[in-house]
Amino acid sequence: MKKNLIGVITDNIKTLIGALIIAIIIRSLIVQPFYIPSSSMEPTLLVGDRIFVTKYSYGYSKHSFPFSPNFSTNRFFFKQPIQGDLVVFKTPADNRTDYIKRLIGMPGDKIQFIEGILHINNVPVIREQVKTSEPIRCGKFILKNETFKETLPNGVTHLATYNIEGTMKNTKIYQVPKGHYFLMGDNRDCSKDSRYLNDVGYVQNLNLVGKAKIIFFSNDTKKGSLLKFWNLDNSLRLKRTFRRLD
Repeated sequence: MKKNLIGVITDNIKTLIGALIIAIIIRSLIVQPFYIPSSSMEPTLLVGDRIFVTKYSYGYSKHSFPFSPNFSTNRFFFKQPIQGDLVVFKTPADNRTDYIKRLIGMPGDKIQFIEGILHINNVPVIREQVKTSEPIRCGKFILKNETFKETLPNGVTHLATYNIEGTMKNTKIYQVPKGHYFLMGDNRDCSKDSRYLNDVGYVQNLNLVGKAKIIFFSNDTKKGSLLKFWNLDNSLRLKRTFRRLD
């Protein structure tokens, strides 16, 4: 009996170890789930969205793996990101915190805001004002905003929101260094991103984690947590479930 019990325990431990190894491989090399905790990407991503991020989209680096083990400073099987991608990356400030922003500037690009309009390489992006179905938030606040459909130089379109009062209307020219990228939140005046050089700044390709592909689940935390199952009818955002991200 004792030998059988030891055998059962040993088999269970082996199964758990095998499952853990498979989970780490999938998480590191194929796909990883992320939770959206802030409003910096509204209206594209809302607080409470849960997304799948493909790890293979830009190749692999130490940041592809849990805890970012310092085994190499190279990127393997590197694929160039596309302007307009929704990119998850490790912040240059600590190389640990995961951020998600939109890729606006490629290596060598010049980025600048003039009178509230985004310019890339001295050319203003084409934009068209649109209405959003839900109010745009900045943390706990709902500010007066305008939302535009912006078209990047490569033809990729996305929604971007600007605060009517106090927006960052004019900036210096940001020259993106070689091997780096310029990323910004779609909620332009409620996002800490590459415009803040001391906090985020230019993101090198080593820090890229993956590309956001799909929202697989969404729950409005302002209307109730998942633990309050009796209120799920109000908090679940079923229309956002399995929504593709472009």
